[in-house]
Amino acid sequence: MSVGVDTCPWLPGTDTDTVTSTFSLVDYVVFVLLLVFSLAIGLYHAFRGWGQHTVGQLLMADRKMSCLPVALSLLATFQSAVAILGVPSEIYRFGTQYWFLGCSYFLGLLIPAHIFIPVFYRLHLTSAYEYLELRFNKAVRVCGTVTFIFQMVIYMGVVLYAPSLALNAVTGFDLWLSVLTIGIVCTVYTALGGLKAVIWTDVFQTLVMFLGQLVVIIVGSRKVGGMVHVWEVASKHGRISGIELDPDPFVRHTFWTLAFGGVFMMLSLYGVNQAQVQRYLSSRTEKAAVLSCYAVFPCQQVVLCMSCLIGLVMFVYYQKCPMSTQQAQAAPDQFVLYFVMDLLKGLPGLPGLFVACLFSGSLSTISSAFNSLATVTMEDLIRPWFPQFSEVQAIMLSRILAFGYGLLCLGMAYISSQMGPVLQAALSIFGMVGGPLLGLFCLGMFFPCANPPGAIVGLLAGLIMAFWIGIGSIVTNMASGMAPSPSNTSSFFLPSNLTTVTMTTLMPSTTLSKPTGLKRLYSLSYLWYSAHNSTTVIVVGLIVSLLTGGMRGRTLNPRTIYPVLPRLLALLPLSCQKRFHCISYSQDLSADTAAFPEKMSNGMLKNSRDEAVAVPEEGSAHQGNSPTFILQETSL
Repeated sequence: MSVGVDTCPWLPGTDTDTVTSTFSLVDYVVFVLLLVFSLAIGLYHAFRGWGQHTVGQLLMADRKMSCLPVALSLLATFQSAVAILGVPSEIYRFGTQYWFLGCSYFLGLLIPAHIFIPVFYRLHLTSAYEYLELRFNKAVRVCGTVTFIFQMVIYMGVVLYAPSLALNAVTGFDLWLSVLTIGIVCTVYTALGGLKAVIWTDVFQTLVMFLGQLVVIIVGSRKVGGMVHVWEVASKHGRISGIELDPDPFVRHTFWTLAFGGVFMMLSLYGVNQAQVQRYLSSRTEKAAVLSCYAVFPCQQVVLCMSCLIGLVMFVYYQKCPMSTQQAQAAPDQFVLYFVMDLLKGLPGLPGLFVACLFSGSLSTISSAFNSLATVTMEDLIRPWFPQFSEVQAIMLSRILAFGYGLLCLGMAYISSQMGPVLQAALSIFGMVGGPLLGLFCLGMFFPCANPPGAIVGLLAGLIMAFWIGIGSIVTNMASGMAPSPSNTSSFFLPSNLTTVTMTTLMPSTTLSKPTGLKRLYSLSYLWYSAHNSTTVIVVGLIVSLLTGGMRGRTLNPRTIYPVLPRLLALLPLSCQKRFHCISYSQDLSADTAAFPEKMSNGMLKNSRDEAVAVPEEGSAHQGNSPTFILQETSL
């Protein structure tokens, strides 16, 4: 089936040691237009109503965003430039097993839509970590905020530097010019325009990402003989993977690892990450927030399928036109760029479109990081200690914080350039932190008997476990001088900022013997990291909470609890229920008048132990359609 297949970009008898690819003038114009339009959208929202902005408008888009732009912004934040390069490379090297990650999207978005979003939205939060103070205390809130800031600062420079480095290696595109341009443009429109500017530029950048990837699929499939031919060749060479039902969590990619381990990774991104939570809370209604979460699901499936198709087309293309020596020795994250430059050679503007697609991913991810970092710093670390700030001062400080994080991002990009192999560890740190933060929120939301000491100790235990396994895995693999094989170990693929990232320092795959002892633990699949670390937080947190008396003598706001455990306990015999010193709930206020004999004037209720308990006012704006849950402690 060679009809319609174009010849290779290099012919027999020519020097195949090197392949040079350059940008045409049209390509530069297309790339510059991306930056100009992104900056224009941001500045439009910045100067629209200048002088009348409020902190709510700057940080939360005045909580008036509709469903569609929020959904596309959620998707853009998830789809970073490293994923655009990494996922097709994964498919090219190991086959379509990775596609089953899409199965995790269902629960990974259904749970946030029906559990996390309602709780956060009805509390009228600005920072997700404000929830931790309402549920526990200020110390837990600060711990969560500092952990998040550490996570994002480490990652920001890497997500800017890594794609610029890959682009420079393949096309000769000036490395620091691209880093500075992207960093400065992103900083300006994020700092001046706030969340609304970030969301609407995300919408534009999402469309560019879709278009760029679609062009590669269409042109590539035409050049290799059509998608039917692509599927036939990929199947012949074993690149179309079946369902691998091996339950071993130490196998990097199986159906269970991708479909269920991936759920926890998705929850850490879409459930409790400030960058995503902030978008939910900017929606005009709770229903719009939930619908935006639902709308992301089909979009994610389309994006995943497009990335898989690019990987398959690339595989078939290089079956006919083998890689040059330079390409074969390149890092895997550069494969896609080499492929695109080969494929679109002679089609002015299209290589520039794909580069625009690539850097749209960087812009959307970095702007989300700037905005979320400025928000949590302002709301969690500054305003609680300096409540006397006026609106004008708060706006100015928020913009200064965004500018400051932008400069910090450029600094981190430079540090990344000096890190060498440590670049891998920097990317890994992000994935290590996501699981413990998920566990901290789950501990507070699902276990009413968890207390502040349990939350803090649990978070520390989760972080220690995460860094122990994560860093141990990296050091072990680096010491061996080989990368793991796709069949029996965890590779350097780790969760990233709001995406699944492929490490830029992967070496060619080599089959290794099955590890034993402690090394066996280090080979845990990266997709189980979030599940393992969040479970550690919950288990340790509950043990410490029970040892320190649970919530006895402490006030618990019932609006911070999602009553999963009490509903499960209600199915047990009464004798078993009394063994658990937890909180039970009633949906009927009148049924609990005996337990709450006195309603105070400030809207508080006293429980049976004469402790004040906050209950949402009937008909209040943040009560929503949920039942009013009243605390009633079960005696032993």
